[in-house]
Amino acid sequence: MMKPRSKLPRGAIALLAGWVGFWGVARAQGQPAAKSAPEQAPAKSAPKAQAVDGFGEARRGDVPEGTLLMMTADTDQAIKSGLTWLARAQNADGSFGVGAYKGNIAVTSLAGLAFMSAGSSPGRGPYGAALDRAIAYVMDNTSPAGFIAVVGSSTHGPMYSHGFGALFLAEAYGTTHRPEIREKLQKAVRLIIDTQNNEGGWRYQPIRRDADLSVTICQINALRAARNAGIFVPKETVDACLRYVKRSQNPDGGFRYMLQGGASAFPRSAAGVVALQSAGEYDSREVKDGVAYLRQYTREIKLGNRYSHYFYGHYYAAQAMWLRGGADWNDWYPAIRDELLKRQSAAGYWTDSICNEYGTAMALIILQIPNNYLPIFQR
Repeated sequence: MMKPRSKLPRGAIALLAGWVGFWGVARAQGQPAAKSAPEQAPAKSAPKAQAVDGFGEARRGDVPEGTLLMMTADTDQAIKSGLTWLARAQNADGSFGVGAYKGNIAVTSLAGLAFMSAGSSPGRGPYGAALDRAIAYVMDNTSPAGFIAVVGSSTHGPMYSHGFGALFLAEAYGTTHRPEIREKLQKAVRLIIDTQNNEGGWRYQPIRRDADLSVTICQINALRAARNAGIFVPKETVDACLRYVKRSQNPDGGFRYMLQGGASAFPRSAAGVVALQSAGEYDSREVKDGVAYLRQYTREIKLGNRYSHYFYGHYYAAQAMWLRGGADWNDWYPAIRDELLKRQSAAGYWTDSICNEYGTAMALIILQIPNNYLPIFQR
């Protein structure tokens, strides 16, 4: 469960869902509190999972030195403005997104994670009610087979949305232990486990065929969050994923899209590092080489360069540097913080070709990582 930040000031992808053939997806039928989150202890994993699963223990310790000074008054104001805009953008059914992405599971889940990053939890805090509505929407769109998807929604790869939806449910369950969330989460986790391919990864559809690194990180991050909340994840699933991610690394330290070959790129390399960290590897050669590759982009951030899958890449890069800590974090966060503050609109949102709700949720999660509220980021 979330602990309030005690030392700090207040604070690509097309993310779609809709492929329904194999799994027969169908929609399952079935007041503001004080500004700070309530004092709660982090959720503990089930003893069996700790004994036999393949996840290394989460990185513990104080937040990286100097983080206190990074949450400037301007940062707090940008976060407040962004959260206000995002809350007003919620659809009547509890979802987020507009146009082709209206009701998108991943966009809705990321918006929920942005509110949780501010210290709210389901039913509690300034955004507790909005979180409850978003959770209900995700659960209503979880099929009896566990596939989290919206029937008829435009799609580029629904396992992206499934991974983010499962991550959101895991973080919500870890802070509430509501049995109805656990029931949906267990089924969603089972689907991830059952659809891992022989290489150890996942791809767009929930079938054991091919795999790519971009979809794989969504699944292993969701599995890590679920395991942290007490849901069992088999050791062989984690071990196979680790092997897949390590085989995806190029000699330059970056990561390629698929095992068949290809050049390294910033977004998927950030995802590759986080995939290793999610499995509990923090100081391996592969992580060190991956972080060194990412650090080459610090200058590009400061120059304001933007490229394909911008928010997706920085969402994972910020996670990677936060878990890495030290100089890597201390150099990275101010650079992306300043860049995001420059990109924010006067109305409080961040623009993206997916939709502004997506860009805003991603930017808010990145900016609020130092809050140390979101369970999967907690140190």
